[in-house]
Amino acid sequence: MAIGAHPDDVELCCGGTVISLVREGKKVAAVDLTQGEMGTRGTAETRAAETIESTKILGVCARENIEMPDGFFEINHANLMKVIGIIRKYQPEILLCSAPVERHPDHVRASKLIVEAAFLAGLRKVETQYAGELQVAWRPKQIFHYIQDTYLKPDFITDISHTQDEKIKALLCYKTQFNATDDDEPKTYISTPEFLQSIIARALLFGKRIGVKYGEGFISEKAIGVKSLYDLM
Repeated sequence: MAIGAHPDDVELCCGGTVISLVREGKKVAAVDLTQGEMGTRGTAETRAAETIESTKILGVCARENIEMPDGFFEINHANLMKVIGIIRKYQPEILLCSAPVERHPDHVRASKLIVEAAFLAGLRKVETQYAGELQVAWRPKQIFHYIQDTYLKPDFITDISHTQDEKIKALLCYKTQFNATDDDEPKTYISTPEFLQSIIARALLFGKRIGVKYGEGFISEKAIGVKSLYDLM
């Protein structure tokens, strides 16, 4: 399961990896914590419509929005319980979320919120319900933090050479946010063509580090074990 603070975070930072997993036959769910309503450009309604189109390209089995307040959600009991519930609902073995160090404070706060919720979700005495039924305790086996800023050193990099084009298509579904040059809304850091170019450059940089064309970087919550050195080839 991939969780983003805002609609488009999953596409932006781990979209290629998500599409790759779906193509491998894995069941992947996506969750957005907020509706992105505090964004300078667009509205919650336009972002929701854009998310529907982008989700079709990602191919995930489910996508939900928890509707926390954009810019102002806190790490508190109520929000922890929301994330615990969604983790138990989908029971992911691997959880993808934002990096613990980031430019956007929502991303940093989301990272800590999700890590704490993932631990608590494994405690059976923390009770949650879904559709009137008591949920079983569930803790993901791994938490991987996707990287947006290239100054962070990844613990591993995924090869997205075969899904990069689809990732960009999914990202560009957010017409109010990215590569927007022909409207009257305020220009922002992410709305310029240069920002889109930087996303492509980031994928090229990560790809170069592992000898492929495009890559996405991740930080692991814990050490990664392999059965054979050849698993690292």
